[in-house]
Amino acid sequence: MRTILVSLLVCAQLLPLRGQTVTCVPTGVKVTLETTCVELECFSPSVVRVKKYPLGATAQAPAKQSLSVVKRPEKVKFRLRESDGRVTLSTSRLDVSFDIARDQVSFADTKGNVLLAEKPASATFVPFDDAGSPTYRVGQTFLPDAGEAIYGLGQHQQGLMNQRGQTMAMSQANMEIYIPLAHSIKGYALFWDNYSPTTFADNASGMSFESEVGDLTDYYFIYGGDADGVIAGVRDLTGQAPMFPLWSFGFNQSRERYTSQDELVGVVRKYRELRVPLDGIVQDWRYWGEDNADWNAVEFRNPRFAHPRKMMDDVHALHAHAIISVWPSFGPATNIYKDLERRHLLMPLETFPQGFGVRVYDAYSPEARDLYWRYLDKQMFAIGMDGWWLDATEPEHSPVKEGDYDYPTYLGSFRKVRNAFPLVSVGGVYDHQRAASSDKRVFILTRSAFAGQQRYATQVWSGDVTASWATLRRQIPAALNLSLSGIPYWNSDIGGFFTANHYPEGVNDPAYQELYVRWMQFAVFTGMTRSHGTHTPREIFQFGPRGHWAFDAQEKMINLRYRLLPYIYAAAWEVTSKGGSLMRPLFADFPADPRVTDLGDEYLFGRSILVAPVTHTEKSRSVYLPAGARWTDFWTGETLDGGRSISREAPIDLIPLYVRAGSIVPIGPSVQYAAEKPWDNLQLRVYPGADAEFTLYEDEGDNYNYERGQYATIRLTWDDRKRQLTIHPRQGHYPGMIPKRQFRVVLVDGRSGLGLDNLSQTVSATYEGKKLNIEMP
Repeated sequence: MRTILVSLLVCAQLLPLRGQTVTCVPTGVKVTLETTCVELECFSPSVVRVKKYPLGATAQAPAKQSLSVVKRPEKVKFRLRESDGRVTLSTSRLDVSFDIARDQVSFADTKGNVLLAEKPASATFVPFDDAGSPTYRVGQTFLPDAGEAIYGLGQHQQGLMNQRGQTMAMSQANMEIYIPLAHSIKGYALFWDNYSPTTFADNASGMSFESEVGDLTDYYFIYGGDADGVIAGVRDLTGQAPMFPLWSFGFNQSRERYTSQDELVGVVRKYRELRVPLDGIVQDWRYWGEDNADWNAVEFRNPRFAHPRKMMDDVHALHAHAIISVWPSFGPATNIYKDLERRHLLMPLETFPQGFGVRVYDAYSPEARDLYWRYLDKQMFAIGMDGWWLDATEPEHSPVKEGDYDYPTYLGSFRKVRNAFPLVSVGGVYDHQRAASSDKRVFILTRSAFAGQQRYATQVWSGDVTASWATLRRQIPAALNLSLSGIPYWNSDIGGFFTANHYPEGVNDPAYQELYVRWMQFAVFTGMTRSHGTHTPREIFQFGPRGHWAFDAQEKMINLRYRLLPYIYAAAWEVTSKGGSLMRPLFADFPADPRVTDLGDEYLFGRSILVAPVTHTEKSRSVYLPAGARWTDFWTGETLDGGRSISREAPIDLIPLYVRAGSIVPIGPSVQYAAEKPWDNLQLRVYPGADAEFTLYEDEGDNYNYERGQYATIRLTWDDRKRQLTIHPRQGHYPGMIPKRQFRVVLVDGRSGLGLDNLSQTVSATYEGKKLNIEMP
């Protein structure tokens, strides 16, 4: 056996190995075989890129600039050794081996435990003419363990948590988000870095990715040790998620559609009159006019929206924010269509609404993205628009003709880059707004996503789902798998988008009211609480007056969302600063409990609150409490041991919630909008039974000064044995920071879970930024 200790700065040996050539390169190793070349490239001690390609005139790898990966290889110290025809690259976290005779790459931890191996000799390169460019159809098969759970792969509506045994034709579509990233319960992820239509299959032959276009097979093995480590590794590789504005975590009202600016402003005014909290109002399509030739003009051509600047001023005067729908396709009578057409930047594929000459822009082109932003900026951003609803970013493509994929985009054939359309289209808007101003955070609601899109302030929603109990149930594993694919923020249309088939009477049908209320309860514990849909209005006052059960149950949940804003905002900071997750599958926190491996109907929201949505027409549900913790009922204060299922009563105004023993949960004030009151008198709920830690995060709420260090954190710890809460010295500073505040500390016990009560206290303490120790009775 031969061993080489390798520094990044000293590596240039050529090692002949049984007729093959092994070349040590600064970032790893390159093995040249008779017809192919294999490269192992260290991006960090935990991330290794594997490239394979047929040999051409030279042994150089085909040129490729990843659209998803933004990380550059680190200076990683690694060791190379050769033994029995196997070349092994070892870092401080991984051993990656290439068995030359078997043509097989395998991955193990430093203790020798095999994490994943390729199926021997399973890389495929089938010559393919891609619209005149010679290339390959490429594939690779892997061998996960029998019984090994695999998650991620985007968002799917089949209702499954574990994706083993599935076959997916991965091409972006409404309600189906394809991200070729497999996340294993063993603590690793595999990202297949290819943007063409791809088939994922898991069967007796193994787990495989097969893509229609590729000059090489190209994938990244990301070892995290656990789910949090994997997600942090994915974010490090593909980009961190920026902070959203605080207001976006409040309640957002939408429908298909508000027909005038007076109607839109009137809805906001009605919420204020009712004193039901609201932060966002969303304008759907047709503000550009009713003629499909004017489709998505990115201009207010509809005479009912004659004074858009006044509309924005009126919304802002009511302390609300507006989000507007913009598509990536344009009608032939619009100015933006004509500008794009003159520059040959429109794609020929059929798109919605079909039959009117509407065409999609070439979002892969920097010139097209520049032009798109110029319209957004002049017509919308300049008048104060607060957020973007980038609809149909798959893009809509129907009927599909094979020739459509031959279209030469700026980055090659549409076939070659098809699945990355949402990444580049959304990314263009984000990059341009960031260049235009740092005073307003980018907020983008969108219907599709690809790996890396979290770096573009993406809040993904699940698409045009139907209103049914079965659909509601499917949203939970859909959200969790998207989170496990690296995209941290997800939401859905409360009540389902389409209602006519199951609930033709809409809000007048008590059966629909029940479904809507239960969906609202679930939505409180997602990335965005947003009401939207067609066929029937969705505003709270459409369900009946205050005192009607459907109104009261919704109001209770909306108020709960606002009570939890300090908790949610702190979790968002963990997403941004530590690569964290907001919606967390239970196995992420309880990997030793086998009963949570395939549990897809409950989850953790943040690190402390177990959420068990009611997804049937019943007034109770079974809740599994994971082993390894004790759990306190959020509503009653009853504390139960984990490792068992219980039956929890769930009247229509209650969603089962349990808080992990050893938690600190800050509760905010009663407000009508997120920024109405400062957080200078927060309630701190301590859930005893174990030591606890929580970090409160605060900043200005809607600019990027936090990126320059202008924010503050307050670390809170609970010593369960001493029954002592410590409020540690405040770290950091920002303009407008609260210099002096009250913390009302309450120890949650079996007498009351407190629920929406944000006034009770066991002890009150004045805090001025210095350390406080609070002894609890």
